Amino acid sequence: MQPFVITIGRSLGSGGRYVGKRLAEMFRARYFDKEILTLAAKESGLCEAVFERKDEHKGFFRGVMGQFHTAWAGNEFYQGQLTEESLFRVQSDAIRHAAGEGSCVFIGRCADYVLREHPRLVSVFIAADAPDRLRRIMEMTGCDEQAARRMMEHGDRERAEFYNFYSNRHWGAASTYDLCINSSRLGLDATTALIAEFVKARLADL
Repeated sequence: MQPFVITIGRSLGSGGRYVGKRLAEMFRARYFDKEILTLAAKESGLCEAVFERKDEHKGFFRGVMGQFHTAWAGNEFYQGQLTEESLFRVQSDAIRHAAGEGSCVFIGRCADYVLREHPRLVSVFIAADAPDRLRRIMEMTGCDEQAARRMMEHGDRERAEFYNFYSNRHWGAASTYDLCINSSRLGLDATTALIAEFVKARLADL
């Protein structure tokens, strides 16, 4: 199969990371979630903490303005201080670089928008019912339901603001993606299988 890219947007607690990892295994593709932050830091010469701080939050670069400096002051991203736009561009360049080296599965980080010109891109958004999302968040963090609900609402809001700002699209809107699916309907494994069949069918037309 020719190289391709699957991008997965997801609501917090929907199981998007699980599905993404399974798809990467099934298609023998490289998997990028927080790994892209490490790659962006390595390629830019910037401290990885720049990208880790408030990841996928609109304005998450603002808190590090002037606190971090690249090792090579002559590069285009250094203008006396870092800007949100330049750091987003570093991360986007890392995403494009990874996609140029072979088939990949990307989780979040506006990857569908960044790679919108990729000839073999399949973009997916995964949602889920609130009870399932809350259960997963509690299992992952060990928090109670009240705290999980706050995390769920805050996480979705931050992801939406980040995505909408940098892409000028609408996070979670059906018209934004090739496929939107509610993982609560079939469960994570069956959802993964359905997405895999969709990806095969979609790539056959590209």
